[in-house]
Amino acid sequence: MNNIDWSDFEKIDIRVGTIIEVQPFPEARKPAYKIKVDLGPELGIKKSSAQITVNYSAAELLGRQVVCVVNFKPKQVANFVSEILITGFPDSNNNIVLTQPGLPVPNGSRLF
Repeated sequence: MNNIDWSDFEKIDIRVGTIIEVQPFPEARKPAYKIKVDLGPELGIKKSSAQITVNYSAAELLGRQVVCVVNFKPKQVANFVSEILITGFPDSNNNIVLTQPGLPVPNGSRLF
């Protein structure tokens, strides 16, 4: 494992947001959703694609708060531009489980 300095960690902008829209993403190579996340008044609404269809239905994602990296460069995924990375951990079957705050927090709150 490579150690980093505090200044390296400060370069990563990790925020919480609420999922406000979920659409199928049939053009993706692996099953995925197109997701819109409300990251509060400072950042607004951002788009992401997420391969989380195994553990989550579109309906149960709506209104869920998630933890996102918001300062990656946009990434082209098939015909869609992903603006943020919604974070998660692999379960025992290597399917993603979303990272979420334990209690509700304001959208746009920064991890520190």
